[in-house]
Amino acid sequence: MTDRSSDSGAAPSADGVQQGAERAPSALRRFVPILGWLPRYQRSWLSADAIAGATIWGLLVPEMIAYASLAGLPAQAGLYTLLASLGLYAVFGTSRHLVVAGTSASAILVFSTITALKPADAATYLTLAAALVVLTGLLFILAGLCRLGFITSFLSKPVMQGFVFGLALFVTVSQLPKLFGLSKGEGDSIAQLVHLVRHLDDTSLVTLAVGVVALLTLFVLERLLPRLPAGLVLLVVAIAASAALDLASHGVDTVGDIPTGLPTPQVPDVHLADLWVLLPSAAGMLLVILSEALGAGQTFADEHGYRLDPSQEMIALGAANVGSGLLGGLACGGSLSQSAVNDGAGARSQVSTLVASAFAFVTVIALTPLFADLPDAVLAALIIHAVSHLMKVGQMRRFYRLDRRDFWMAGITLTAVVVLDVLPALIIGVTFSLLLLVYRASRPAISVLGHTPANPDVLVDIHRQPEARPTAGRLVVRPDAPLFYANAQAVQDEVLALVTRTLPPPRVVILDLDGNDDLDITSTEALTKLGATLDKRGVTLAFAHLHDPVAAMAQRSGLLQAVGPEHVFANLGLAIAWADRQSPPTLPPNPDPPGRPTPR
Repeated sequence: MTDRSSDSGAAPSADGVQQGAERAPSALRRFVPILGWLPRYQRSWLSADAIAGATIWGLLVPEMIAYASLAGLPAQAGLYTLLASLGLYAVFGTSRHLVVAGTSASAILVFSTITALKPADAATYLTLAAALVVLTGLLFILAGLCRLGFITSFLSKPVMQGFVFGLALFVTVSQLPKLFGLSKGEGDSIAQLVHLVRHLDDTSLVTLAVGVVALLTLFVLERLLPRLPAGLVLLVVAIAASAALDLASHGVDTVGDIPTGLPTPQVPDVHLADLWVLLPSAAGMLLVILSEALGAGQTFADEHGYRLDPSQEMIALGAANVGSGLLGGLACGGSLSQSAVNDGAGARSQVSTLVASAFAFVTVIALTPLFADLPDAVLAALIIHAVSHLMKVGQMRRFYRLDRRDFWMAGITLTAVVVLDVLPALIIGVTFSLLLLVYRASRPAISVLGHTPANPDVLVDIHRQPEARPTAGRLVVRPDAPLFYANAQAVQDEVLALVTRTLPPPRVVILDLDGNDDLDITSTEALTKLGATLDKRGVTLAFAHLHDPVAAMAQRSGLLQAVGPEHVFANLGLAIAWADRQSPPTLPPNPDPPGRPTPR
């Protein structure tokens, strides 16, 4: 496709193909997006997608083996994950570049959850782990069908950027021990880094040389030959060199042997009581996987100009996890590092992951011996190179320049990922996002409307038009956000403060509620109290632009009776005409505006 910005991933290449896509029911295409984009796939993309698929396949196989060990599962469990996750996400997902596979965070969560249950033996451990993965997938599907994807709207872009940046650092620190040929430390990223520094004397110089050369090769090839699939080239060369030089005998850790053969899908045999115990961990894993997947997916969607459907992403992630769990695989999510490799290798659509899935199938059947000689240091170099592009220092500087509050939210979330862990960082980021949302919503700006000498028939905000002045005798105010329970008191207080500051004191206050399509109980009570307070001061409260649902609520709550139906008008023009009949309009003796607007 020449235009990479269409939502579904490909522009139609022929009228017949387009008509074929349209014949699929729209509802089915919404839940199975592959029916929409695959018929419009352009053959010219196939070479790029095939190279990208082969690249991420070469990266995923050894990485999934490592994550399986991290989760306390046998090495082949990582490969079984690929059999389900890559293909199912390509069918149900909406991102062209996201690679859904096992992740380090979810692997750690599986290990910590199942070990805390103290399973009696290895078989019980495997069963409980599979049940946790399947349960997580079912929660994802349920949330997606309920269209709960909107919850991602409450995660601000700076928070997500800080989270992605922190995850990139988290992944990088976790890979450094492989570069130095050292064992990985325990705890958060800081603790792991301290452990690395303390054991530098034990560094395997041969391993370090292999890792550094691999890392430098990736950056040099990226700069000098950007179209070359550097990752795939490095994998082939590294495996050949490792076998030829027998690096394993020189202290360089390699992937080693992996069993072959296809797994049999099996429903985990667990008791209902076990599921209740696993449910909180499954919910927590859902949040971790969702935030990481959407953070990575949205990064590439923004870069290439297309949209994600968060609710459909939940369904896709759910299908991938259910499939992986039934095969005895890992919990899977949108991988930050592999998605970066996929994009860097030139992927144009989800076909790249379908290609990787096909390679994974062949690998499980017959090709696992090929990866036995792959050095772990080369794998670490590939991952570090991939996530380095997601450490966007320039974006953080931009946040600092534009809005310090957003910058500090991003910085706190980033720091929490590094210092604490993925799940606590997510909770902190969501909490800060919600607190800022509530703070801003509870302090809406209040516009005071007046006239300019050049155009006396048009009302404007006097704080935005320096030459505008209110009309003596009446005060026209408009909340610049809908009234609801969180800001009703603030609006009431600000209106009363404006009345106090206005000279001469107004005889009429007109409240323009054009921004409200509904009123809650708290708001109606605040407006009733405002009317009563103004009445004691000899000021009449009138309403303009009461939409039908607002008027109905005002009627039911008694607000209309308290203020008086004769003081409710369909628009500002009628309200002002009525106010002017009460007393002739005059300019105020002091042209200064009555106070400053409420901070946004």
